[in-house]
Amino acid sequence: MNFYDSEKMSDLLMNHGYVATDIQEDADLIIVNTCHIREKASEKLFSDLGRIKKIKDKKRLTVAVTGCVAQAEGEQISVRAPFVDLISGPQSYHRLPEMLRKISNGKNISPLLEFMPNEKFDNLEFGKNKKGPTSFVSIQEGCDKFCTFCVVPYTRGAEFSRSISEIIDEVSNLTDHGVCEVTLLGQNVNSWHGVDKKGKERGLAYLINEISYIKKIKRIRYTTSHPLDMDEELILAHKNINKLMPYLHLPVQSGSDSILKAMNRKHTAKDYIKIIDKIRKINPEIALSGDFIVGFPGETDKDFNDTIRLVKEVQYAQSYSFKYSERPGTPASVLDFQVPESKKRVRLKKLQEILFEQQEKYNFSFLGKELEVLIEKTGGRDDQIMGRSQYMQSVYMDKNLGKIGEIKTVKISHAGKNSLKV
Repeated sequence: MNFYDSEKMSDLLMNHGYVATDIQEDADLIIVNTCHIREKASEKLFSDLGRIKKIKDKKRLTVAVTGCVAQAEGEQISVRAPFVDLISGPQSYHRLPEMLRKISNGKNISPLLEFMPNEKFDNLEFGKNKKGPTSFVSIQEGCDKFCTFCVVPYTRGAEFSRSISEIIDEVSNLTDHGVCEVTLLGQNVNSWHGVDKKGKERGLAYLINEISYIKKIKRIRYTTSHPLDMDEELILAHKNINKLMPYLHLPVQSGSDSILKAMNRKHTAKDYIKIIDKIRKINPEIALSGDFIVGFPGETDKDFNDTIRLVKEVQYAQSYSFKYSERPGTPASVLDFQVPESKKRVRLKKLQEILFEQQEKYNFSFLGKELEVLIEKTGGRDDQIMGRSQYMQSVYMDKNLGKIGEIKTVKISHAGKNSLKV
């Protein structure tokens, strides 16, 4: 979501005369777009701001802080870093050009922390400065689930779904700029809902099907999902819609029912496994990815072993795993029985060893097999290009084998934990 937001801010500003630079010292404007999900987000922000201040001390420079840390800690940023000229939450960045004009006229700007997703999307332009064959498309923002470890409801607000027509227009516009694969984004993307032309309420599967009728779109993905919103229609979409890629990121967070309850996930480990079984039954080829948190307050050795047991049962193609870290303002941050950091570290290492082994095993299963790869960009070497398989793996190949934007069928000759090679 932050990549998407950063891209849209760049589009906005380029439409108002700004030109991007990779050299901070050359910039007239530096925007730090923040995420509150990862550990020590605010500390990293202030570390970055310390370096930026040294540049501002030497030249005229406008500094903006945007995103979820800005939303959650806007007043604190104003106090700790008074040289920051503009602070904006993730629902207000469409006002950047207007606010920058006021700053250039010598006005002081209060933090922009309103929740107004409708207004934001009405004022964004899509695809004008797009480069490359893939693009994110934000279809849903915010979350109403209130998992006890998560800041999203407080920094992104309540769930908001964009209309079907808006989304179709954005995707169509992107295809005019060379995009052939879209990833539909949402903090809880499979809770998306909209009304069709007949006034009927529709869900994500319907939207994916509508997008699939856009001829220039060859591939569709979506992330991130919640098990509670994985309905039958969406599960069947992984069988019935050819353009929907055989890849699903479905976070579970823990394999322990007691921890899931403490997290307010509102599903059990058994519920999660049932969903996985249904999906694999209708599409045995699907690649599964998940999120895991170890060391949640009160997690016992038994709870952790329940997670290990679930991981071994599911067998993931990819995964994301983290130590629990407190987020100020979340219910879990004030729970008793916080797990010692040393124990979190040991548990995460054990979990990741199993997850990485599964990922490597999955990738090695493609040795000697053919995959369809959408070529996205140049690789790390001059003679190399990189793309993604239908299963979301990074695939590297000789640049003579295709051009950026093409989908090529290639035979895999090398495999590793993180990528494949032709």
